Amino acid sequence: MKIFHIVGRSKNGKTTLILELIAELRKRGLAVGTLKHSGHAHELETPGKDSWRHREAGAVPSAVTTTDQMAVYLPRKVDENPFDRLGHLFAECDIVLVEGYANGPGANIEVWRAANGKDPLFPERDDILAVVTDDPVETGLPVWPRRDVAAIVDAMMRL
Repeated sequence: MKIFHIVGRSKNGKTTLILELIAELRKRGLAVGTLKHSGHAHELETPGKDSWRHREAGAVPSAVTTTDQMAVYLPRKVDENPFDRLGHLFAECDIVLVEGYANGPGANIEVWRAANGKDPLFPERDDILAVVTDDPVETGLPVWPRRDVAAIVDAMMRL
């Protein structure tokens, strides 16, 4: 399984790129999993719902199932690597795309747009392997054109 972290500052298009990557990877017959990292603590369940009440009462883990989906709620320590507890869930995936969480296992690929007005991450980090952008940028890293998702997937598969 290959793991790619799609990283970058907010509003640079990480989610949009991930959605396009999923479509392209699935078109190629690959099994794709995703993990979204949120840098903020917030409730994942609707307060007051029965599954929320189970957790509030102290159930660990707590799960909810419907006719077509399942969700498992686990507490997480701030410095805990989510792959330590969740990695087995992705065992059947060919590719896992992680939005954010640049400190986890796998390759970091930065999405950057000059129009966003925010500096790229790659000058601050030595663990970014490539930059996805359609803007001119000076870097010693590979630069993959944002407008060509198929080429991005080709390049990712070579890593």
